Amino acid sequence: MSGINRKDKKYAKKMRNQPSNVTFTSSDPGAGRSGIESQSDVNSRDQQRGLHGGYCHRSQGSDQKHFQNVPKFINDANYRDQQRGLHGGYCHRSQGSDQKHFQNVPKFLYARDFAQHRAAEINAMLKAVVHKSNSQFLQSLPPHLRRRAMSNNAKRLPRRLREIAKKEMEKIAHLKKEQSKSKSRKARRRHGNLLHEFNRRQRKNIWLETHIWHAKRFHMVKKWGCCLADKPTAKSYRACYRAMKQKCLLQDLSYYCCLELSGTQENLLKALSPLSSWEAGTTFASVDCLSGKRQGSLVLYKAEQYPAKPLGPIVFLWRPKAEPENQSENRQLWIWAHPALKTEALIELQLACQCSDAPLPEPAPSECSASAPGRAGSKRKLQDQAGEEVIPKKKIIGNSTRDPLKPVSWTSLTTGIVIEDLTMEILRYRLVGPLSHSVIFEVLQPALVLEDSEAKGEVMGARDVPCWWSQYCGKSEDVDLHHRQGDFLQLLSGVASPAEISAGSILGLTVRDPRLNIPESRTPALPDPSEFKDLEKIKELSLRGVPTECAQSPIWDRNIRNIVTENKISEQELNQMKSKLLVPGSQLNLGPRESKIPILLVQQPGKRAGKEHIGWGSGWDILIPKGWGMAFWIPLIYRGIRVGGLQEGAKHSQYQGIPCFPDDFPDCPAGTRHCEETEKELVEKYKRYPPAKRPNYVHYGTMTPFRCPWQRLVEEWEVKTNANDVTPTASGKDPEAKSEGLNSSMKPIGVNEAEVCKQSSDEEKTLEPKEEMEQGSGNITVLEPKTLSIEDISAESGHASILRSRKMLRQLSAWCQPTSSCGQRVKPFARSLPGQMTTDVVNSIVCSLPRFLVWARVSLLKKGSPDANAMICIPSNEDLQLIASDAKNCAPQEPKHRDPFKRQIKTLKDKKKKALSEDLESGSGVQDSQLVSNRRKDLILGLWPDQPKDVMSHCSRLTIGYVSHGDFSLNVGCGEGLGFVSLSGLLHMLSSQPAEKRGFVLVRNPASLQYRLAKLNIEV
Repeated sequence: MSGINRKDKKYAKKMRNQPSNVTFTSSDPGAGRSGIESQSDVNSRDQQRGLHGGYCHRSQGSDQKHFQNVPKFINDANYRDQQRGLHGGYCHRSQGSDQKHFQNVPKFLYARDFAQHRAAEINAMLKAVVHKSNSQFLQSLPPHLRRRAMSNNAKRLPRRLREIAKKEMEKIAHLKKEQSKSKSRKARRRHGNLLHEFNRRQRKNIWLETHIWHAKRFHMVKKWGCCLADKPTAKSYRACYRAMKQKCLLQDLSYYCCLELSGTQENLLKALSPLSSWEAGTTFASVDCLSGKRQGSLVLYKAEQYPAKPLGPIVFLWRPKAEPENQSENRQLWIWAHPALKTEALIELQLACQCSDAPLPEPAPSECSASAPGRAGSKRKLQDQAGEEVIPKKKIIGNSTRDPLKPVSWTSLTTGIVIEDLTMEILRYRLVGPLSHSVIFEVLQPALVLEDSEAKGEVMGARDVPCWWSQYCGKSEDVDLHHRQGDFLQLLSGVASPAEISAGSILGLTVRDPRLNIPESRTPALPDPSEFKDLEKIKELSLRGVPTECAQSPIWDRNIRNIVTENKISEQELNQMKSKLLVPGSQLNLGPRESKIPILLVQQPGKRAGKEHIGWGSGWDILIPKGWGMAFWIPLIYRGIRVGGLQEGAKHSQYQGIPCFPDDFPDCPAGTRHCEETEKELVEKYKRYPPAKRPNYVHYGTMTPFRCPWQRLVEEWEVKTNANDVTPTASGKDPEAKSEGLNSSMKPIGVNEAEVCKQSSDEEKTLEPKEEMEQGSGNITVLEPKTLSIEDISAESGHASILRSRKMLRQLSAWCQPTSSCGQRVKPFARSLPGQMTTDVVNSIVCSLPRFLVWARVSLLKKGSPDANAMICIPSNEDLQLIASDAKNCAPQEPKHRDPFKRQIKTLKDKKKKALSEDLESGSGVQDSQLVSNRRKDLILGLWPDQPKDVMSHCSRLTIGYVSHGDFSLNVGCGEGLGFVSLSGLLHMLSSQPAEKRGFVLVRNPASLQYRLAKLNIEV
């Protein structure tokens, strides 16, 4: 058999290049090999027989296999005798085999039918000989008639080929125009060509000013209409953590959108007050934020819809008043929002402020000349060959994707409020770590105040634009304020950590060009407390923060920002000035020509939730005008800073214990879209793996491995709370009672396979309902029979929302008895002492807040680390007793589930193969195979095809929540996860657990059967 298979493979290799229009009928025995056997093949086979003595004995079966390839039109008896005579050999066969063979061989052959069956093959052969597929018109000539001039002049060809040559030459010329020859690398790397290419590439996605620097060192991703740095190409996961904890980490947050609202304070507060609530924390009217002294943060809601319909988190800054007593003064408010939130937030602000009137004219996009004429080092020609002026290529600064016809400002004729989109107009850098203030002190130096003579010389200089700094220095009160701000900057060198300063403090500054004091080599910035000895001022700064008047900055003025951007000295000009210094490496003194840049410093408080690691991850945000991104970025890098991307930003939020937008905001529109996109990407990635190399989530009892079904979870807990008749029953004490319960109405938690198989196909036989769990694995928690009727829930109760009431969260945190990450009990404050957890209190909370989720942190007490979408379950009393009695026992294990879809997928696969085979034979199975493919499209081996049902009680332990972010935490040294739990499920668990074991949960990863014991904490 091996020889036959080898021959078949060799023949298939020969026939694989045959024309596609050649078909063979299934009734033709010679269809497999074109029905004709050449005389040379027969002679060679008979010669082999003669070499072995002329005698060949075959059995009946071998004769049948041998004569299957004999052509119909050859008379086997005469042909075989003729061959025997030629070679003198003798081949003995049994009489029965010859008779059976002669019955299948035809006595005569019709030439017309034979030619019709082979007509397609003959036509394909003639076409291949006459018309070559990949040949040109010159190749149809013999080699001795070909000439080089024929390729350019068609008249030198024979007349029979001239028309064909003209058509081909026109086609080639057209292709050359469409596909122009690519320039050489040297030409592509020229400065002008690079600028043109970069401007073209950033028309669809916004490029940050540090994009080129990041693209060489980071993995770049396209998200939210921007090209952003995801993670470094180098191995720097732990190094970035050490920078956040001990040194300094730098992030570019310029992709955040800034919206400016201007108007009277009364009108602004009246319009913005319905968009937030004091129950959730800070509002726009908070005293410290309203004065402009501190930055505020809140969750934006639709008007008058709290606690439902949130939009997302924002941070805001009020411009300090120039005259505190003047109440009618116009105020400015900056709102910083994530780009995924910008559209919803802008629409809601327009509705709240009634800014739907005719928009103001849009300012032209700012562009910076790459090499302006008249400057030093300009080598570009100013006129082309025709004598016309050449327009120099410009470098795009700001939002390059903005439509010129789309408005960026909206005004209201009724309220007088103006909303302006300042996206990419103001850059934002974030410094995280205890040494961030030391870096700021070395990079930022207060601008020098101009004397009267210098100010006059600057005003009368060669620059056409007015100098704002000379006018600023002309006022004595502004000069005094500038000196005070510089003194507070000096105080930062004596502060040990940014966490010691009041949260959200704002400091306005006007600094020198940071490119003038870059060190020769990269040196880390370290604090030197010995140089500063005024400890009383440092203590006052830590307690009271920065005064309100020191938060003033000229960066709030749009005209000043534009002047600073336009008057920036280019890198080329600055380097030429440095090259002319007498002492190389000395500091360049530009005098009045030096740029002065207004900035804002905003303190980031770091971790504030909980009682552990307070102040971790604190730092500073730097707000600078556009066009100065790389001028500040490179000096910061030279101070020993490590740079992070989106991955490091997510870890920073995770270690602080705060939700990260949009991943951890499932009740917001942006969070819902992000979950859907992430699930789609993970499913496509899962399908690319073969079934043997990917986990079967059906066996693990995981219904949604790539997303968290929050809506379904809160609905099922609402039904359970209203019914109040589903009680977990321990099944490990009495084996007889357990078997009786399983044989009667009680059954293990799982999916009814009969219903699943009913929906799959009407032709298939309905499967019998069987047990989902294997009975040989430990204790199994079973439930009383209860069918969830989600359809009965009233639609008026709304979708799942997140509980953000500070008062309620403090009460839940006290009931959970918060502990540290190591499991040690933390002594609560006097104001957070828990009240009595009575049935009436729990019922009142559940009735008032039926579909709410609670942000929680789970810390694993033993080994293991939670993954994304891990389940948070309620442990039974037997689980807690077993863990307490055996210290080595980590937690129980989930019994393995059966896969009811495996049989269906196999059946559909067999049907598809059968339909394809029928298609090859008769050509009528195309529709059948398409129907089978469409039916199998929703079925993926290892995943649940339908919408999740019974997510709460699908496994042996009741599920109360899911982990959205989880990993081994380098900050606390154990596995930690952040996620949400159902409020009804949490109260059900806390009320059923004893006081000394309250707050213990079980965590199980999507691709694991092992539960892990963890402690649940709610941090406020």
